Parts: sequence; C-alpha cells; structure tokens
Amino acid sequence: MSEKNKRILSSIVQSILLLFIGGIALFILFLVGSFGAFPLYIIQVIPVLGIPGVLALVLTICWDLPARWGKGIGIAFLCLLACCAVYVGHGAYKESLPMLDDRDSLLYQYEPHTSGSKAIVLEEGSTLRLDHDTTIRLDGATALYPVYASFVQNVWPAGADTRRYGTEGYGTVTCTGTIDAYIRLTKGETDMIFAAAPSEAQIEAARNVGMEFHLTPIGREAFVFFVNSKNPVDGLTVEQIQGIYTGEITNWKEVGGKNQSIRPFQRAENSGSQSALLRLMEGLPLMEPETEDRIAGMGGIINEVASYRNYPNATGFSFRYYSTEMVQNGHIKLLALNGVDPTRETIRDGSYPISSYFYAVTASPIGEPAPEETDPDLAAFLAWILSPQGQAIIDEVGYVSLS
Repeated sequence: MSEKNKRILSSIVQSILLLFIGGIALFILFLVGSFGAFPLYIIQVIPVLGIPGVLALVLTICWDLPARWGKGIGIAFLCLLACCAVYVGHGAYKESLPMLDDRDSLLYQYEPHTSGSKAIVLEEGSTLRLDHDTTIRLDGATALYPVYASFVQNVWPAGADTRRYGTEGYGTVTCTGTIDAYIRLTKGETDMIFAAAPSEAQIEAARNVGMEFHLTPIGREAFVFFVNSKNPVDGLTVEQIQGIYTGEITNWKEVGGKNQSIRPFQRAENSGSQSALLRLMEGLPLMEPETEDRIAGMGGIINEVASYRNYPNATGFSFRYYSTEMVQNGHIKLLALNGVDPTRETIRDGSYPISSYFYAVTASPIGEPAPEETDPDLAAFLAWILSPQGQAIIDEVGYVSLS
C-alpha cells in the first residue's frame, strides 16, 4: 500500500471514529430528554471534535500532501482539543457557581394538601373554609407561591383540586411566575394572582385588550441587592445602584471595593423584580442586560437574560424573602442601602428605602366592577387574607404583614 493510501485510510479511520463518538454522545443526549439534562457547553463541543479528521481526509484525497502535513494536522487537532478543554473547563466553572433564579424554585415543596408540604397550617383552624365546589383559580409570582399555597392549605378543604397542573394544562392553584400570571389574568384564565405591582408595559397590554387590574395590598417586602459574600462592599446608596445599572459605575473600587469590574445581573423584562428595578431607576436608562444561551424544549437553543451567577465581582437583585436561602448558605450577602439593612423591622417602619407592597390582583373589563365585588367566594377569600389569620400566615412564611 502506498504512503498516500495509508494516509487516506488513516484519515478515514480518524473521521469515522470521531464522528461515531460524537454521534453516540448526541444520541445519549436525546435519550436524557432533548438535551435538557446535559450542559450546553458539552453539546457545543461535540460537533467540533469531528472536524480535524474530516479535514485531513479531504486534504489527503485532493492533494498528495507530504508526510509532514499529517504531523501538522495532528498538532492542529491537539490544539483544537486543548481549546475545547479550556471551553469545557470554563463552562464547568460557570455551572459550579451558585445561582439565584426564582424561575427554578422548588414549588412542589409547598403544594397544599400534600404529604410533607411546607405550607403553613394555622393551629387554631381557619375562620374561613370554602367548599369543594369553589371555582376560584389562583396564580402568581414564584417567590409568593409559599404565601398563597399556605392560604389554600387553610381555606380550601382537603380533597379539593389544588393541583398546580391538571389533565389539560395548568391546575386551579398554579404558579407560572409574574410575567405569565399577568398575561393569564388578562385572558381570563385565572381569577386572582399574587405578585408585585405590574409594570407600565403590563398595564398597557391589559388596556389594549380592554382590561384593567385591581390591586389590593396584602403585605410588604424589601427589594434587595446582593453580592458575593466575599465582596468587601457591605452597602451602597440608591444613587450608586443607579450608577451601576446605567453603566456609569463600572468598577468596585469606585464604591469602596476591590479593583474589579462590576458584573451587574438583571432579570427578564416584566418580571416582578425587573419592574421594581425600573421603578428604582426613575427613568434613567438601563444598560443592556447580560444574556446567555439556554436549552429550550426539543433541544432548541434560545438566548435569554442571564440568571444571577455568584461570580466574585457580581451583583444582583431580588426580593428579600427569595434571597434569604442563599444568605443562609453563605453564598451571598444582602447590601445595606443608604446605611439601612433590609430586615423585617426596617421594612415595617419604612426606614429601608426600597420596601413596597405585594398584592392580590384581579382584573375586569375597563369600567366594570372588580371581580371581588361580584363574586362572594372571592370577596370572602380576599377579606380573610386581610384578616389577622391571613396576615399571620404572611409573617410566618417570612414576609412582612400590613400591621
């Protein structure tokens, strides 16, 4: 066999081997659920590994290349492998960082009337008890699900349909998150949601379909900013926060920290916390949010606003209750604002500068009465939420009641 034929055979074997390995890996990914359980950085590397073998095969067949070219291709392949290893290593480091994203809350832990549920149960029994025939449908923000799941635990009778998912989609007491909950409310797909105040865009979207929102304050919560627990910065002013999120302040040394660039994370548009940030900015222009590729259904890849990852130079924001789990784990620390720490006491007395209400929200056609004015069950439920029992549940979950 001639030297050229040997090189052709070697290239064919390399190509088949690499493509076979890549094909097996991709097949495994499909088996585990449309890539859903596999890191994106691994998926992106797999097709690259077959390139050198295919390139060597094409070059060898088309041109009678000297033997030293084979060594060159081998070196190039090793360099490519090294680059892939660095890329995968960076991806693994990124995935190892603690992440705060209320889209991924473990909601099932709070499902009412289920074994071992963390939903709050009143010792003295509820003064309101709806019957099995109640048709009230609830939805809301992920961070508020523990609150309204606890309402349901005490007011809905055992055996009532309180599933988050039903046979035809969402259940009667579901949790789709702030953005989708407001959309479903305007479409009449749910009766009451629990969320932060809607954004101007959400109010306008409702008006465009002839609907308006009715907001009843039921509790208070702090909008908080946080950093890596090892960041020496313990507090900022509201003006400094505004400077960071407009892009005017870009280094931690400008606010008393280390000489590190600031990596400010944001949230998806119209989410409760992003709407709170917009209100804090008071019309100042926001910098473009950090984005990242995510694996969507059926293996597709979409680009979304990146969830907070706890880089040493990162900062992010959320509502106090949702962020406390990471504070307890020592991953992040909450920043004081204008010298005031976000505690229940400072939220209640108003000294913390960014505390606000969260609401029970209903919707009706513009100009028509709010649903709670015409539906006795809804009226009774809302009145109970504002009663001492409902407010006690809000406090016990970890938020701040109105009184």
